Amino acid sequence: MAVEIRILAYAAILLLVHIFAEGHAKTKQYGTSWNTGARDEDLPPLNKIAGRLGRARGNYMETLPIAVIALLGVVVADKTSAMTALGGWLWLGARIVYLPLYWAGVPVVRTLCFLVSLVGLGMVLWPLLFAS
Repeated sequence: MAVEIRILAYAAILLLVHIFAEGHAKTKQYGTSWNTGARDEDLPPLNKIAGRLGRARGNYMETLPIAVIALLGVVVADKTSAMTALGGWLWLGARIVYLPLYWAGVPVVRTLCFLVSLVGLGMVLWPLLFAS
């Protein structure tokens, strides 16, 4: 199995971590009855932590489809290489680090992690765009 597929499996687990971290923070703020209910009522704004976790999940969801396309693309096109594997790991590693940084409200370093993740995606996309 191509390592790029394994990276996608870990990416799916990271998505679950994002979903459950945000859900836990919201449940802590709004209560168990909100979590298990229909969620029809109007609610006060999220506290800082729950808001950050929601934004972190949203940000992850913005790059996850690109990663899926790129990582599956190199496998299907038979263009996997050490560079695409490294790029995939770089993307995933930066995204793993990004979540606790956003959770803690760390500026600048969080943005640098995001940029590192984009470099990783570029490394995976490169052979799809420019290699013959």
